[in-house]
Amino acid sequence: MIRLDKFLCDMGVGTRSEVKNFIKKGQVSIDGTVVKQPDLKLDETNSTVYFQGRSYSYVKYGYFMLNKPAGVVSSTKDNVSDTVLQLLGNPGMKNLFPVGRLDKDTEGLLLISNDGMLAHELLSPKKHVDKTYYVEVDKPLSLEDMEKLEQGVDIGDDKPTLPAKIVKVNDLTYHLTIHEGRFHQVKRMMEAVGSHVTYLKRISMGPLTLDDSLKTGEFRPLTQEEVEALIHRSMNSQTSTDFSKMPNIHKPTLDGVEAVIFDLDGSLVDSMWIWKDIDIAYLGNLGIPCPDDIQAAIEGMSFSETAVYFKERFSIPHSLDEIKATWNQMARDKYLHEVPFKQGIPEFLNICKNKGIKLGIATSNSRELVESIANVHGLDDYFSCIMTACEVAKGKPAPDIYLAVAERLGVNPAKCLVFEDIVPGIMAGKNAGMKVCAVEDEYSVYQRAEKEKAADYYIDDFRGIV
Repeated sequence: MIRLDKFLCDMGVGTRSEVKNFIKKGQVSIDGTVVKQPDLKLDETNSTVYFQGRSYSYVKYGYFMLNKPAGVVSSTKDNVSDTVLQLLGNPGMKNLFPVGRLDKDTEGLLLISNDGMLAHELLSPKKHVDKTYYVEVDKPLSLEDMEKLEQGVDIGDDKPTLPAKIVKVNDLTYHLTIHEGRFHQVKRMMEAVGSHVTYLKRISMGPLTLDDSLKTGEFRPLTQEEVEALIHRSMNSQTSTDFSKMPNIHKPTLDGVEAVIFDLDGSLVDSMWIWKDIDIAYLGNLGIPCPDDIQAAIEGMSFSETAVYFKERFSIPHSLDEIKATWNQMARDKYLHEVPFKQGIPEFLNICKNKGIKLGIATSNSRELVESIANVHGLDDYFSCIMTACEVAKGKPAPDIYLAVAERLGVNPAKCLVFEDIVPGIMAGKNAGMKVCAVEDEYSVYQRAEKEKAADYYIDDFRGIV
């Protein structure tokens, strides 16, 4: 069952307040009867709602194939250029976003959806989803060049690209299949072997192949077979793990657990890299080099405490609200479209939901960002409580935020299981009287021994927890 106003809001009719006004004005009907109660409950699977002559049947997730033209950015909003969402107009679906990115001058296949979990499964670097591009270059590649591309080349990052597959179409045209999504990757790979890309078009992604009948700028819904192929690719791309053979990893059990509480960054999603990049860029824009100790210095601080620390340490002239607003703006798009869930999270959330275990988030991040992430990626369907450290006025390792979430969920702290990736967070959960599972994260790997000692459990990912 679903409220009528949420039904129409999810179908993209308008904001919740706009939809309520439409309903109260008698512009909405069900089975020929005008309804004026926004909170009316209806069975979304068997109801057709009419608004201004258009019928709406509830569809939770939408999937659209777009043949992206050059000159349009792969974003939900942009103050300068047209976005891919503007090409879709109003397809009767809320919170759509591009699954991954194509450069502004790159054409071709782009998946548009509001299924955050599937998107993260497809985008996760650990899944190595194939992406094939039609590439035109300014000079032919030699056999040696093609062999280098297939073995992996240095494009200036910390490590070479993964082995690729390249097929020659003619002297200046190739099909290149890669398994990553690094910034300008195809262009940089070609430059690494002395060629310059003159035209680039993505023609496939995983099991999806660009529909030849779609003209540039056109889109269509995915067929049921295409959606099922995507889901099948996502579910079957995970390799099984034998936890019994993994040393120093102690898997928790959900027996006796009434609530699971997640930290966000590094525990629920792989996002710690965002803040290091933002710190460097933010201070760089002010002409201030980013010190090496900054991440350790702010570890466990709330969003507001971090802003105060930056303002005082670096003598930043902007107000605290201006600092936080800038960070939110810099982080939002990355969170929505570039950050994957920790491996196994979608399945684990469903296990908790099916067991009737309550779910909450206790984060040092800003509420604005967390609510955006939760809304776009469907976390609202799982989490009944989101709390930020700013709201309890104390960062971690103080237990206040975890105790506040447990109280909101109506669960005894002793019946709560916490997932945390940093030592101050682990200590916050322990100080709250809860069981705590440490989560592996590359940005706190140096703390592994300390994390294992402080926590009750330690995991590399969420697969196999029942």
